[in-house]
Amino acid sequence: MVGIDVASAHVDVAVLGAELPAALAHINNDADGHSALADGLTRLKPALVLMEATGGYEAALACALQAAGLRVAVVNPRMARDFAKAMQRLAKTDRIDAATLAEFAGVLAGRPDAERFIRPLSVPEQQDLAALVTRRRQLVTMQLSERQRLRLARPVTRPSIEALLAAIAQQLDEVDSEMARHVEQHHAAMANLLQSVAGIGRVAAATLIGELPELGRLNRRQICALVGVAPYANDSGASRGRRRITGGRFEVRRALYMATLTATRYNPAIRAFYERLLAAGKLKKVALIACMRKLITHLNAMARDHLQLIGA
Repeated sequence: MVGIDVASAHVDVAVLGAELPAALAHINNDADGHSALADGLTRLKPALVLMEATGGYEAALACALQAAGLRVAVVNPRMARDFAKAMQRLAKTDRIDAATLAEFAGVLAGRPDAERFIRPLSVPEQQDLAALVTRRRQLVTMQLSERQRLRLARPVTRPSIEALLAAIAQQLDEVDSEMARHVEQHHAAMANLLQSVAGIGRVAAATLIGELPELGRLNRRQICALVGVAPYANDSGASRGRRRITGGRFEVRRALYMATLTATRYNPAIRAFYERLLAAGKLKKVALIACMRKLITHLNAMARDHLQLIGA
């Protein structure tokens, strides 16, 4: 098992059950370092390589290791830290974190559902789409902030805010156009398939393709848990707590939420399901989350059938 602690400039590597060359225990987080580590780990043939999500610093390394044929899992940092606390490992350094991740990899590799932690091989086209989706989201956030400032701005500052709003609007148009071209060039079949479902627009489709590469590769329970719309029990003894959703990919869930709002009006199946839940006395929020779960399950099944058809 291999654990890798990733920083912006370097990575620390720990291996369980084999001897790692000293030169590979601490390497630069660049193309040369990735290549050297991939060669070294390929010879060791680990069952699983585990690293934390670090805001994108891990992406290039994960792809390089995957391209070398290694099984790579990228987990939420909270999961790794909770595991470290459970092991009473309270000290925190890069080397200790790498060793803890290696132990955590051993636990995950032994689970019957270990495959849901394995990162799908992300091709450059998918990475580019995810970057465009993220950039669009950043621009929309900036636009909203500037519009709120404009409402209370003094006359002396309004021209500056208006100029920035105009620049953001132009950038949004350019990113939208580039995103549409990219989808048409590289993901047209999947995008058209997803958008055939009422409620899924071009932005939601691009978000699902770019930021949920597992779509169509997991079963319905796993995909719901990954997105963060699976309800978890909160029971103890005779007490029966309210089921809640937790975790998952927030940005994907937000896109799915907006798509579901539209689907409850224009998608006959989702609308009927939503109205049936409300008639049964369910809270609107509970009913909407159930519709989100139904929608992503349907999309996952469609994507699975498409991938099987093309042999992907």
